[in-house]
Amino acid sequence: MARAGHRFSADGLALQALRRDDAGPVRVGYTVTRKVGNAVVRNRTRRRLREAARLVLAERPLRGFDLVLIGRSATRRLPFARLLAEFSRGLNRLDQAP
Repeated sequence: MARAGHRFSADGLALQALRRDDAGPVRVGYTVTRKVGNAVVRNRTRRRLREAARLVLAERPLRGFDLVLIGRSATRRLPFARLLAEFSRGLNRLDQAP
């Protein structure tokens, strides 16, 4: 997916997107590596990403894409409003992509 799709990177997250051939609802995957911390820290980071995606995608539904949100160590320290803004900025870049 990483080679064929679009990528967006910010302080709090990395976003990979792949356009599908259908108009089905967006599918979202989350990944956080062990470099971020132990299992508790990784799960908390993943929950923040999941909630950010839920809120942003509720405002602007996306169809026909597979998304992968990659958590970073800054994801858990970043103010939640900024995390939402970075995810929205990544989705805006998708709209502009060919």
